[in-house]
Amino acid sequence: MQIDPELTGPDADLRHMAHALRLARRAAARGEVPVGAVAVVGGRVVAAAGNRVEADRDATQHAEMVVLRRAARAIGSWRLIGVTLYATLEPCPMCAGAAVLARIDRLVYGADDPRWGGVHSVLPVLTDPGANHRPPVVSGVLADPAARLLRSFFADRRGARPIG
Repeated sequence: MQIDPELTGPDADLRHMAHALRLARRAAARGEVPVGAVAVVGGRVVAAAGNRVEADRDATQHAEMVVLRRAARAIGSWRLIGVTLYATLEPCPMCAGAAVLARIDRLVYGADDPRWGGVHSVLPVLTDPGANHRPPVVSGVLADPAARLLRSFFADRRGARPIG
């Protein structure tokens, strides 16, 4: 597949991460932890979602998992070759493992997750040298607004004012 260079790169990363942030805000409005994810092939969004854990009463309904499932249906294969996965938060070990198994081409995420991160922060699932597939990772794209959204969400849940 020929991919137009204007559909990838830093500008596209910002555009797709902004989309994921909008989905995260919608998730927060529904009482979900505010994480959004988008799957993109050749510059085209093939799947997008926010967290659905509370709505579906299912711990596996993280935004990334929902998007990986939807992308597989849209593409017609569980092998997500050519897919860039965007997530507002560093994927947890479950989501990072699913991304490896799905053979995504690339991961772009916003804020680091120092408690549950499955890429760089806690368990290096996506970057483990023993993994059969290690897609390139770009971190920190729109990290500040993603982190602020999470801090604000949890501060509201605790009845406290957010820091920062």
